[in-house]
Amino acid sequence: GAQFSEPAFVVKSGTSGASGVVVVESDGRVWVVSPSNRFGGYTNTFPKGKLAPGEGLSLRANAIKEAHEESGLRIELTAFLVDSERSTSTTRYYLGRRVGGNPADMGWESQAVHLVPRGLLPGIVAHQNDQAILAALDSLLPADA
Repeated sequence: GAQFSEPAFVVKSGTSGASGVVVVESDGRVWVVSPSNRFGGYTNTFPKGKLAPGEGLSLRANAIKEAHEESGLRIELTAFLVDSERSTSTTRYYLGRRVGGNPADMGWESQAVHLVPRGLLPGIVAHQNDQAILAALDSLLPADA
């Protein structure tokens, strides 16, 4: 995968560590997943998951695994995006790109996978918890006007 640096990961006391990824195509469209049964209150969001104790995965490896489980895509991480604190987790998000896979291979956790034009993201990924991720995406990869 790509070489990039990232800040130290600090998990807020009482929460668990998690990681996720925003997968962007070369044309700027972004992959979004629809969790089954609106899990966690999300209609649409980005692939992510908590670090499983004993699995021993790094934040990066976990983000890659979650992206494949939830979207069916094989990805590589390209940059650090943002750390997001929630009530039960502290999640590190990365920027990534698809290198293979197929959305038809998504696992049971997702009921749909979408490829969304960048300008439509705010209306589709509307959960309050994802606003900081959208803001970080805009600052790292300014969308074409």
